[in-house]
Amino acid sequence: MIRGTGDDAFEVLTMGRMGVDLYPLTPGVALEEVGTFGRFLGGTAANVAVAAARHGRRSAIVSRVGDDPFGRFVHRALQELGVDDRFVSTVPGLPTPITFCEMQPPDHFPLWFYRWPKAPDMEIRTDELDLDAICTAGVFWSTLSGLSQEPSRSAQLAAWEARRRGPLTILDLDYRPLFWPDPGSASRAAGAALDWVDVVVGNLEEVRVATGETDPRRAGSALLERGVGLAIVKLGPGGVLGFDSDGVVEVAPLAVTVVNGLGAGDGFGGALCHGLLSGWPLDRTLRFANAAGAVVATRIECSTAMPTTAEVEAAMEGHDDVGP
Repeated sequence: MIRGTGDDAFEVLTMGRMGVDLYPLTPGVALEEVGTFGRFLGGTAANVAVAAARHGRRSAIVSRVGDDPFGRFVHRALQELGVDDRFVSTVPGLPTPITFCEMQPPDHFPLWFYRWPKAPDMEIRTDELDLDAICTAGVFWSTLSGLSQEPSRSAQLAAWEARRRGPLTILDLDYRPLFWPDPGSASRAAGAALDWVDVVVGNLEEVRVATGETDPRRAGSALLERGVGLAIVKLGPGGVLGFDSDGVVEVAPLAVTVVNGLGAGDGFGGALCHGLLSGWPLDRTLRFANAAGAVVATRIECSTAMPTTAEVEAAMEGHDDVGP
């Protein structure tokens, strides 16, 4: 099947976590002392879709929100940021999730998730899925978090089964301990998920959860042994490693002044989608994605911080317009 080329096919279709980020407008201040917050679209699936849209990709998201003002804001923000929201439905009785972050640069960014009694994005149901859209999407991006509760777990498995481990079926390991009863549950879910996906992306902790390996090179090799075509291990300030059948590609970090490190991985993800869809060599794709993540790290917010292709290229060339 040729994916992502028909008139109705999305180039990037994400599925999973979405809500509202309430982030301090004064980095470096303890959360209990913050007086002013900015409101932004948030959640990794939403951020990756936005990031891909910034590179000109036709993007959409499969998710759910509450029947409340924040849910209406999410719909509006998606549309304004170039992401199709036709697959975002409402769950009566459940509030749209809110996430707070404390920003203590360069490397301390604790999160507080308000997803009670249950997040609407965990109520994605199999019978709501547009399997044709999922099968024809150039990239189908979903997360480990989506496997943490039913009915989202079954819906995600149904989506993977429909794609039959087709090209660019991507799993973002997106490990959030709060979402799981224990680390072992996440590890078992990650292990089972590897049978369904073609590309895996995660940081050091996330690939450890998926493989049991603490060494990034052993973890990347372990993912390939499970049949994954491309494994990407993000090393934070250490850069990134990419593993495929041709060997290992190592990309050095891009030095920036970090303001908020939380959205960097999602900016990386959207740029990764763009590079893979463009058919670039792995080295070029990872350098582009790494630079995109670095740009986002210099900005307070996540979704609206996603850079354009021109901004990423400027960062790669060492220009000064990488900051806020």
